[in-house]
Formats: sequence, C-alpha cells, structure tokens
Amino acid sequence: MSFVSMPRQDLLLAIDSLASEKMIDKEIVIESLEAAIAKIAKHKYGEEFNIVANIDRKNGAIYVKRLFEVIESPQSRGEEYDPNTMLTVAQAKKYAKNPSVGDVVEDPLPEPEFGRMAFQTAKQIMTGRVRDAEKGRQYEEFKDNIGDIVSGVVKRVEFGSVYVDINGKAEGYIKNSELIPGERLAAGDRVRALIMDVARSNSGPQIFLTRTHPMFMEKLFVQEVPEIYEGVIKIKSVARAPGSHAKIAVETADPSIDAVGMTVGIKGTRIQPVINECHGEKIDVILYSEDPAVFIVNAMQPAKVAKIIVDEDRRTAAVVVTEDQQSLAIGRRGQNVRLASQLTGWNIDVMNETEEQERRAKEFKEKTELFIRGLDVDEMIAHLLITEGFRTIEEIAFVDIAELESIEGFNTELATELQKRAKDYLVKIEQDYKDNGHKLGMSDDLLEFDFIKRPTIMKLGENGIKSLSDLADLATDELVEILGEDTMSNRLAARVIMKAREIAYGIKQDEE
Repeated sequence: MSFVSMPRQDLLLAIDSLASEKMIDKEIVIESLEAAIAKIAKHKYGEEFNIVANIDRKNGAIYVKRLFEVIESPQSRGEEYDPNTMLTVAQAKKYAKNPSVGDVVEDPLPEPEFGRMAFQTAKQIMTGRVRDAEKGRQYEEFKDNIGDIVSGVVKRVEFGSVYVDINGKAEGYIKNSELIPGERLAAGDRVRALIMDVARSNSGPQIFLTRTHPMFMEKLFVQEVPEIYEGVIKIKSVARAPGSHAKIAVETADPSIDAVGMTVGIKGTRIQPVINECHGEKIDVILYSEDPAVFIVNAMQPAKVAKIIVDEDRRTAAVVVTEDQQSLAIGRRGQNVRLASQLTGWNIDVMNETEEQERRAKEFKEKTELFIRGLDVDEMIAHLLITEGFRTIEEIAFVDIAELESIEGFNTELATELQKRAKDYLVKIEQDYKDNGHKLGMSDDLLEFDFIKRPTIMKLGENGIKSLSDLADLATDELVEILGEDTMSNRLAARVIMKAREIAYGIKQDEE
C-alpha cells in the first residue's frame, strides 16, 4: 500500500480523519505528509537537490519538484555556489520564460513510487511530526488552563509523589509536598487538583498539580456554589493549613443575600463536598468587610473579640479577648490567629485584658521616654502630648501648628519650638540611618526604598543585600529565608520583590 496509489479524495478524507483523531490542525497533517513525500523523492532523485512536495488542498493531487535559485554567475556567489540548487539566468530559461536574478524556478519531477521501505520512512516522518504537533497542542491547552481544576485517575505513586492520567490527554504530577497531609492516594483513585504550572518536555507537557494551594479550595467553592460561579458572591481571600483548618472570606454587593449562609448551604450541603475533597479540612466561612477592624474580628472566629486596637500605618492589630477565649483565639499551635493574619493581611496579636493593660502601660512608658529624649522635654509635656493622641515624633513634626497650640498650657512659642525640635530629631535620625547603611556598603537606592521598614532594610544590608538590584534579583523564598517568616510572609515577599524590579529595572508585573 502506498499514499500515491490512493484516490486523491480518499487521501484528503484520511487526512481529515487523522487531524480529527489527534485534535490537531489539518494543515499540520498535510505539511507532515508533504515532508514525508519530499524525503522519499530526495532518496530517489538525490539528497543534494532542494526537492519539495505539495498536496493540492482541493483535490488531493501531489506535485513534486526541484527548486533552483537564479543567480548572476557562479563567481558572484563564491564559495556558496552550489550547481545542484543554483542556476544562471541562461540555465534557468529551460524552466521559466523570463527568469531574473533572485527568482526561484521549478523543475517538475515524477511522483516517487512508495515501496515498502519508502512507506515506512514516510510513516515515521508523519508520525513524528504529528506527535510533536499533538504535544504542542497539549502544552498550549494546559498552559491556558493554569489555575483551573482538572480531574484524573492516579496512574502510579512513586516515593510519595503521585502521577495522574488527565482524561487520557496528558500526565499530571503532584509532588508529595503538594498533597494534603494525611491523605493516601493509590493507583486507580480518581482525584481532583489545581494546575499550578505547565512546562515543555520531550515526552510532552509536564503538568504540575497541587491540592494544598489556597486557590484549589477557592476553585472548589466556585464549582459547588452557583452564586460564586455567577459572581453574585465574591471570594476575597483564602488562608489554609492544608488538611487541618482553613478560612475563606466572602462578600456580596446584594444586601438581601446572606453570603456566608449561601456559601455554607442548608445544613452544610454546599461546604461539605469541599471539606470531603480537602480530606476533612475544617473551614470557617468569614464575612469580608472593608473596615479592617470588622474584618479582623470576623476572621478571629470562632473566638469572640472583646476589643481591637488597629495600627493602620504598621498594619498591625491587637485583639483583646477574655481569658476563657484566649486559647480559642490563638488556636492549637497558634493556627487560628495565624490563619486570620493570612486571611486579612494584617499582623494580629492576641492578648487578654490583663495583658492589654500591661501593653498600654508599656507603650505609654516607651512613648514618654521617646518624647523626653527626642524633643528634650520634661515628663509633664511628654504626657500631655501622649494624652492628646500623638504617637510619634513624625506626627509632631508635620502636624498643623494650630493643633499643638490648642493643647491646654501650650502657646505659639512652645508649639513652634516643639515642632522645630521634632524636625531636627528626624534629620539626625535620617543621617544616622544613611551613615550606618553606607558603612555596610549599601547604596542609596536601597536605603531610600520606602516599600519596607528601615530596620528590615538594614537587616538586608547585614545579609549582603547592598543595592535595590540585589533585592530585585532575589527569589521569594530567599527573601523570606533572610528576613524570617515572622517578618516577611511569602505573599509580602513577592510584592516587595516585584516593587524592587519595577523601580530597579522598569519591569511592571501583574500582582496576581
């Protein structure tokens, strides 16, 4: 059997059938067949010739031809001259009426006969090209689906990592660290996972899956709750301790809708499938609020908060609870407060009422000492400033002078002098900061990077990060390792590095 012996319409039907079966463009199949025919023709007529094959897209007719480039003379091409692929204008007139330098002329050849060996060669070429096209299609298909959930069957488990057959189309890979702690998957099990990344490889696309990422839980809720899928209810953030505990914040613009109730479902009918898929993970559904204090109080559920003090400048919150609620608020091994911090993006400190009183007394003492030292004033004036709500010397330096003058016992002269001393103190602090940075070999672009606090910047300098480009070149995990998880979360580290790259290299990146 040979390709050329087939009726031409049958050839086109065979091409259509193969393209449909492999789910690839018909043109790719045609081009692979043309390459196969050209290979056979070269074997018959000579590998030294530039031989191509074309298949008519309408009737399936096959055309084989040699191609020649028209040149001025052999001398004009020097060492590049090849008599098998080049002709002078005079020689080219054999194949074209009015050839000119630069044209390509064609010499039609008889179709090669497809013997057994020729057929096998053609088949190998076609199979290879079609397989490459299929791999490329699979890569593009799954690359566009990063962040989506896929379902598949476990093929095998090796050293704790799981290989998944995704609907017979491709193979997915779940590292042991991306499996929910405690779950045990075996060959034949059906499993759902989130596409985390897709990479090219010789064997086809490598699809990296995860079941621990917060987005996996978010996408599960999208599948289970119609109002979330339709956008009536929005998921604002998700925090997870995979396999143990999670918190998800939801909101809706429709005041008639109970966002939390609809997400949970009647008697938990909507949330239960998500819990089951996440290996029994306990999930708190939290109502989101634009007011940080309200959102943090909600996020601390199931603990009841008696009082909250927020510091918007530092994005920190002190949550005060009664003693009987403190262990619940903190959670086992600090899990509840840690998840609440991740969910809200605020650093949350839990304390009971006695500890809060001690904290306030400590803060009052520290501010008093700061004002006495920085402004060179006595204790009475320091106490008056604190009582009026001033927390930092910066506030005193840049507040409207009328606010200082309005403090009982103050006058214009005293207010002006206090503001001058405050500004002088800040100038000194600024100079000391720059001097210490320069001693560490740090450049001004890093010292003036105001996206993170100055003690954090100095810690970077102490650990060999001397410029903004040094910071921009770090990976997220490297920055977290340098500063410690208590100082820098993965999420914040990614934002810091993105900002550094934006300033240092002009690279604007999508924060998502």
